[in-house]
Amino acid sequence: MGEVRYGGLVRVERHDGGTSPAELGGRVAELVLDRPEAMNAVSTAMAQAVAEACADLAADPAVSVTVLSSSNAKAFCVGADLKERNSLTDAELARQRPLARACYTGVLELPMPTVAAVHGYALGGGFELALACDVIVADDTAVVGLPEVSVGVIPGGGGTQLLPRRVGAARAAELIFTARRVQAAEAAEIGLVDQLAPAGAGARDAALALAERIAANSPVGLRAAKRALRLGHGLDLRSGLDIEDAAWRTVAFSPDRAEGVSAFTSKRPPRWPSA
Repeated sequence: MGEVRYGGLVRVERHDGGTSPAELGGRVAELVLDRPEAMNAVSTAMAQAVAEACADLAADPAVSVTVLSSSNAKAFCVGADLKERNSLTDAELARQRPLARACYTGVLELPMPTVAAVHGYALGGGFELALACDVIVADDTAVVGLPEVSVGVIPGGGGTQLLPRRVGAARAAELIFTARRVQAAEAAEIGLVDQLAPAGAGARDAALALAERIAANSPVGLRAAKRALRLGHGLDLRSGLDIEDAAWRTVAFSPDRAEGVSAFTSKRPPRWPSA
């Protein structure tokens, strides 16, 4: 298992495959938000670090799944660094905006499946980082929400677009307009998170276990499936099916498909050529 640090604020750990059927599928990368003294508040420097880490992960075909986690015991991420924001002039805030967007889109556009491991507070931009992932695992301590309108702004890290895709337009409007915080049980009930785990290290452990299960599958297939899911969402059926067909063609004639069929007929775990 290796580790790479980005600006002292983010680290990426590689969980290498082993010999079990699940591990043979590929490698899991863990992108750890590591500004614990500030509960991972997203400063300009941290936004840059997340964007740089995501760029490296996106360029690495050996990564089958990425887990987004936190090193702080009480929070996943409390959102934008409001102390820093308060010190910025309007011109400085305008210059910072592209850096902030690169942070959130960096997670959103990762080509492999992504799993967020949420414990404690995931508020504002912190919850938007989780929303940018494909699956959200949370423990019993999780408190999520988009409270931006209570401080005079709006969710600007994808929240107004990603939340209604999860819970529907009316539910998203209620949550954003009221700025209310949602406890773990209700968050699971209404679809803000996908899986609940016990408190403690539960969210991270459950997220890594899920990532390992996902990573057992074809890396080429996983990326193609994610591409079809993301690009086809919201389109009419015919357009969506065309996107699916294009994604199918990228895997149908790949070495992974040949290995998958061979492994199935031989009743053995696959050894993916692309892993």
